[in-house]
Amino acid sequence: MPALLDRCRRGACVAALLAVALGGCAAVGPDYSEPQLAVPAGWSAGIGTDAMDAVLLARWWHGFGDPVLDRLVADALAANLDLAQARARLREARARRGVAGAALAPSVDASLSGSRSRSSGQSGSGSTRELYSAGFDASWELDVFGGVRRSVEAAQADLEASVESLSDTRVSLAAEVALNYIDLRTAEQRLAIAEESIASRGENHQIIRWRQQAGLVSELDLAQATTDLESTRAVLPPLRTAVIEAKNRLAVLLGRNPGELESLVHADRPIPLAAAEIVAAIPADTLRQRPDVRVAERRLAAQTARLGEAEAARYPSFRLSGSLGLEALELDALADRGANTHSLFGGITAPVFNAGRIAANIEIQDALVEQARLAYRAAVLAALEEVENALTAVANTDARRAKLAEAAAAARTTLAIAEYRYASGLADFLSVLDAQRTQLSLDEQLAGSTGELARAQIRLYKALGGGWSTEPLPAKEPQ
Repeated sequence: MPALLDRCRRGACVAALLAVALGGCAAVGPDYSEPQLAVPAGWSAGIGTDAMDAVLLARWWHGFGDPVLDRLVADALAANLDLAQARARLREARARRGVAGAALAPSVDASLSGSRSRSSGQSGSGSTRELYSAGFDASWELDVFGGVRRSVEAAQADLEASVESLSDTRVSLAAEVALNYIDLRTAEQRLAIAEESIASRGENHQIIRWRQQAGLVSELDLAQATTDLESTRAVLPPLRTAVIEAKNRLAVLLGRNPGELESLVHADRPIPLAAAEIVAAIPADTLRQRPDVRVAERRLAAQTARLGEAEAARYPSFRLSGSLGLEALELDALADRGANTHSLFGGITAPVFNAGRIAANIEIQDALVEQARLAYRAAVLAALEEVENALTAVANTDARRAKLAEAAAAARTTLAIAEYRYASGLADFLSVLDAQRTQLSLDEQLAGSTGELARAQIRLYKALGGGWSTEPLPAKEPQ
């Protein structure tokens, strides 16, 4: 056995020397270089020439100052099922990278066997024969033209794409949780406005009923008040439905059953807004930050490597195989020097005729490279568009909200005057109804506009690639 191990060591040295010698051979196919795309120096909205704080961008939801939102995002990042699937895909990509890399090394198998046979006395000596053997079998396909190295490059790029895809899932998840939370608070605020308006209309309706019974007003005023009250009550069911749907959606995003978030989100809270003005980084920095753009770039790199792998199939392949072993008629004799056996085999295989299959496969991979390049360009353009739209939406929604706030304040003043004039007999009840409808409409629009501004801010953070960091985010954040 020591002799066998010595031969194995010598064989390993020879294999190592061959690996070093062949490692200098250039791989066929194109070497990848990241495309240089022309991007604007700044945003057309005129915002954002400063670098955004990386920590702030990675945890942008803290800027809304809502502890419930912070808790929801942290729980979602820890338990969301889509994120768990992305982590599983990352594990798969790591394993595939290991499989591809293993093809560069020789494979060695060990064996130990024993047999006993007896010949027939009619056809032979009738003797019993025993045979024992032990050894190592090795094989190695030499990567002379770099086909295996290109496959390793592709697997590595796929792994890096999976890493970026995980980050992209995290970005989308944080934004989706925040958007649904804003939908919940907006629906709750609209519901509160409607209930407050119904309470006020109910009081007016009772007063008019008493005045009608006393003969101070006509039945028309009572009928108009009843119509207005019941029509306002009719808006409650869809608003309550919207509240329940938003809660259920949040529960699913957190990996929970619908209805399990009541204890966390039941508190009546206002619609949160980002505390400070969002600073958008320059376009080039934004593209480097966005994981979906990085995914597209890594997929282009992987496909470029696969083109080289396909081109390597045009060239011969070289394979070495051999065995080192011991063989003896007795088990104790395996340790003898004379029991050594060995063999070495080398072969070359070259494509001669394959009906154009290799050429067709190269054409396929080249077309896929072009598709990946165009997909990368499309991802860049989509990212630029998304940021531009988000910047515009934030600015215009904020301006609209300011005007609605002024109009709502004026509507409340108008309603107070109309109610006073009606009580004084200076105006009919229709003026009160008109003022009530206007005030309710503007209050609802203001609530909706506040929610839309918050959603626009969230979409801007998402467009900037916020919600992930090169440093791993904690599974749960401190409360």
